[in-house]
Amino acid sequence: MSDVGRDDIREMRAQGDLAAFLRQQIAEGRARREKPPTVPPPRPPGYRAGAWQTGSRPPDPPPPQPPGAWMRALEAYRAHVVAAEHHGGIDADPGQTCGCKPCTDLRRNP
Repeated sequence: MSDVGRDDIREMRAQGDLAAFLRQQIAEGRARREKPPTVPPPRPPGYRAGAWQTGSRPPDPPPPQPPGAWMRALEAYRAHVVAAEHHGGIDADPGQTCGCKPCTDLRRNP
């Protein structure tokens, strides 16, 4: 804002320019405060909202598993959880085993 004194305001009021001056000051203040609207970046050529990109396709379904694979994976996970709890937390090494009774029992009877 420029330095406006009492004399300047008195002069503007006498000339009838005070209202225009105040409107100008308000507009400048708003222009400094408001950010210009952001323009979204242009879409790539051939863009279709919600569709697969050109030249791509959905992923294939997972391959079939041999019989008993899910049960073996579940048993391995359970063994990992028991060993991890025994050896200091769930973040323990998944292959961690030792000669202690819980680990040897687990190796004999998964």
